[in-house]
Amino acid sequence: MKTIAIIPARMASTRFPGKPLADILGLPMIEHVRRRVAMSPDVDEVVVATCDREIADVVQRAGGRAVMTADTHERCTDRIAEAAAVVQADIIVNVQGDEPFVRPEMFGPLLRPLLEDPELHCTNLMAEIKDEAEFQSSNVVKAVFDLRYNAIYFSREPIPSARKAGGVKYKKFKQLGIIAFRTDFLGRFAVLPPSPLEALESVDMLRALEHGYKVRMVETPSEVVGVDTPEDLRRAVQLMRGDDIFNSYSIQKGQGSEQE
Repeated sequence: MKTIAIIPARMASTRFPGKPLADILGLPMIEHVRRRVAMSPDVDEVVVATCDREIADVVQRAGGRAVMTADTHERCTDRIAEAAAVVQADIIVNVQGDEPFVRPEMFGPLLRPLLEDPELHCTNLMAEIKDEAEFQSSNVVKAVFDLRYNAIYFSREPIPSARKAGGVKYKKFKQLGIIAFRTDFLGRFAVLPPSPLEALESVDMLRALEHGYKVRMVETPSEVVGVDTPEDLRRAVQLMRGDDIFNSYSIQKGQGSEQE
């Protein structure tokens, strides 16, 4: 089965305009993400989906592939669905462009449930939240799931309730924004009517849950640092100095040079 990772990116972020091209130790953030994903043996190709020519130019100059999309998309999955229509793949992986510490080894576990269960449409990577500030942050999408790891709900609010726990320690999880779709399901998902909770929480995957589809959560032990604000960027720059795979891709060109 062919797997293509698509990274949605746009300059007009409300919280951090121009974020995809923010510099981290000499590389734009979008290039950190693209090159790190390309290191995975479980991903056959990496594509950046963008409505901004300046992002596409940066990616193409580095040897990567960019697909131009409409500038009217309100959800990243809609942008990915448009780009998926011009590539040939069995599985499309949505990788957020603001995750510069994504790791190549994340993708095998994410894809495995889809390879093992033909009835499963979608898997979603999550990690344990270990920082209370992160648990309280509205920039972090929290996830709760059933005993089979199927998602029950996503929220930008702290869930499950710490107040109701009465001091009992429990694990808290966040969605990482790395989601694998069977290509046919992605097409169906994109034409589903936007759902009330999706709009309320501003979380794409609630559309799948509200329309009755299962989303299988997959835990990863890897630490991932998202960049939502200039302050996050400063932290990312410091952390990247000690990153164990940065030197292996920082002076290399990525895979492919095609453009749609």
